[in-house]
Amino acid sequence: MEYTILILLLPLLSFLVLGLGGKWMSHRTAGLIGTAVLGAVAVLSYLTAIHYFTAPRLADGTFATLMPYNCTWLPFTPTLSIDLGILLDPISVMMLIVISTVSFMVHLYSFGYMKGERGFQRYYAFLSLFTMSMLGLVVATNIFQMYLFWELVGVSSYLLIGFYYTKPAAIAASKKAFIVTRFADLGFLIGILVYGYYAGTYTFQPNEMALLKGGAAMIPLALGLMFIGGAGKSAMFPLHIWLPDAMEGPTPVSALIHAATMVVAGVYLVARMFPLFIDYAPHVLHLVAYVGAFTAFYAASVACVQSDIKRVLAFSTISQIGFMMVALGVCTSTDPHEGGLGYMAGMFHLFTHAMFKALLFLGAGSIIHAVHSNEMSAMGGLRKYMPVTHITFLIACLAIAGIPPFSGFFSKDEILTACFRFSPVMGWIMTVIAAMTAFYMFRLYYGIFWGSSEPGQKSASDESHSHQHTPHESPLAMTIPLMFLAAVTIVAGFIPFGHFVSSNGEAYTIHLDWGVAGTSIAIAVISIAVATFMYKGEKQPVADALARRFNGLWTAAYHRFYIDEVYQFITHRIIFGCISRPIAWWDRHVVDGFFDFLAWGANATSDEIRGLQSGRIQQYTFVFLLGTLALILLLLL
Repeated sequence: MEYTILILLLPLLSFLVLGLGGKWMSHRTAGLIGTAVLGAVAVLSYLTAIHYFTAPRLADGTFATLMPYNCTWLPFTPTLSIDLGILLDPISVMMLIVISTVSFMVHLYSFGYMKGERGFQRYYAFLSLFTMSMLGLVVATNIFQMYLFWELVGVSSYLLIGFYYTKPAAIAASKKAFIVTRFADLGFLIGILVYGYYAGTYTFQPNEMALLKGGAAMIPLALGLMFIGGAGKSAMFPLHIWLPDAMEGPTPVSALIHAATMVVAGVYLVARMFPLFIDYAPHVLHLVAYVGAFTAFYAASVACVQSDIKRVLAFSTISQIGFMMVALGVCTSTDPHEGGLGYMAGMFHLFTHAMFKALLFLGAGSIIHAVHSNEMSAMGGLRKYMPVTHITFLIACLAIAGIPPFSGFFSKDEILTACFRFSPVMGWIMTVIAAMTAFYMFRLYYGIFWGSSEPGQKSASDESHSHQHTPHESPLAMTIPLMFLAAVTIVAGFIPFGHFVSSNGEAYTIHLDWGVAGTSIAIAVISIAVATFMYKGEKQPVADALARRFNGLWTAAYHRFYIDEVYQFITHRIIFGCISRPIAWWDRHVVDGFFDFLAWGANATSDEIRGLQSGRIQQYTFVFLLGTLALILLLLL
């Protein structure tokens, strides 16, 4: 599979060509280059998957781990070095499919959505860089190579989120995303260094000799620190604050970053280090589950009251990433039949979620393109004007709600089954969160396609747009990706995913637990019915009455339970006001004052003694003789 190197080189080449020569290209040319390259990458990824998964299994029933390329980059000791290469195993090949598919759809969709935008060529260059970075992350042969591409993902996401650099909100959002993820990545880096020192390697299999010398005791600490980096990238509480603000970037960017790529990097990291978690740090793995469960509940609560459709989807993403983390965290062994089901379930949900969440974001972009607003108050009744967007959006809503036969049902059911096997309490908690998911997604659906704006709810700009524009279906470049992703969402649940990806690498046949499945379906249907009752009509008297009755809770949820304000208080009032400002005063007045005093003293002294430098030889001779005489007298006495 030597051609796999092209999966990284082609988008890198696209980035260089568009970044350096884009200003001399037309929008059409730049878009065609970027899209054609990603199409080629997608084809190569599918060929890789076909060749890999159709190859005979090993004697132990697992797929072979291949390294078509691997070279030593930085050798430290005979046993410790940093390598660069390509690693192919079931989860990396699966991620190649996910990333290339969604990225190609986003490239194609952007043809219509970004048409006429200033910086079109720059946009496609950044998309190529981001895609290359994410592909490099998932095929990394060692954890340090993963970290290099991990940081490249952060840089390219900063560029994409801040694409509209003339908007203060976009600038603030890009800086916020960059800073928050950098703080988290510091933990990741420290974890890598601790792991490399005590495990004796940067590969995913620790050195046995190093472990025998006591290194095994430090592996849990290293994995915990790495998880901090993953929690930042995957927007786990309390490092989630960057993700909702990242909606300031173009909507196709939101689909790319928040559906299939950047936000699942943390999930992929935990999955990649899964054997180490199971063998050396099972308690840390369970901590991952608890953090994921709380994050999922928190994000679902906030999503239930948001009015901006992109923010609803952003918090939905945070909640679904929480589901994946929980699935990995409830595992107790590498046997899918005996405590390892969550691994397969989490990876399956990563795959299905990428498709229907990309569909939701691209559908939201189509809606925003039609009504020129993100607010649900400016929408309502759009099913009559946008039939393709309406149907595809509904399919995605049914999938994320867990309604069969759509893909989200199968993956979410496996997660719930794994949770119930771990603990009934965890199972019921995640079932309740799944019910909340169905509720807020159909609240969103009815608010967009069925409900109508109440008088006085639209802003002045919304009113002007509503009079000037009649909503219409998006062009073909935008609807083709919607239809493709909808088709994948319908059929993806029937893929025998366990035959390709499982916790121990052996083929696993998915068996639905109809006790769990029936309960989740019933709860999802009830949630949808409640959302239909509350939000389908032109007026929402029940929802309005509940909002007034629980005004405090509603307001707190709308403002994300004031977590951002807490961060602002901690950073500005405590860190900046109580720590940074006194340090700055000490530096300015004491440290700088001391050196200013030394400079003044030297200057004043020089002013006093400069008269000694008169230029007269007679005076210098006289002073020399006096000094000599004084020295002789001193010696004689």
